[in-house]
Amino acid sequence: MDIFLIILGSIFMLVGIAGCILPIIPGPPLAYVGILILHFTEGVQFSTNFLILWAAIAIIVTILDYFIPIWGTKRFGGSKRGVWGSMIGLVIGIFLFPPIGIIVGPFAGAVIGEMTAGNGSRSALKSGFGSFVGFLAGTLLKLFVSGWLTWSFVTELI
Repeated sequence: MDIFLIILGSIFMLVGIAGCILPIIPGPPLAYVGILILHFTEGVQFSTNFLILWAAIAIIVTILDYFIPIWGTKRFGGSKRGVWGSMIGLVIGIFLFPPIGIIVGPFAGAVIGEMTAGNGSRSALKSGFGSFVGFLAGTLLKLFVSGWLTWSFVTELI
């Protein structure tokens, strides 16, 4: 049974890493499930504090991933319309154009929002670029968390 659990946990870890790059797959929570599966083997026992801490981190990072592009829009000088456009673009992008819509939606929404605010195309593109930078920052954050969980998984097996 342990071999089955290790293989299943490994699959979750790999899908978790892939989910950091593929927007539709929640990477850190899946990597955390891989840790939980490994915890249920007879040879590996993670501490309760470790499991609670990393569950919280996986949840927080997953939630933040939806808000970091909005922060990027603000950071790069986006107005309230640009921020709202980024949020609306994110929602529309997720549902209408998955998985690429989670990248293009906030960018397009921020640009459109800035253009409707009367800002020039340069300012609008800067705001849209900010949402893209936010997307990249969220991706790196997810990769760090999933990578750390994968490292913990592998080191417990060795």
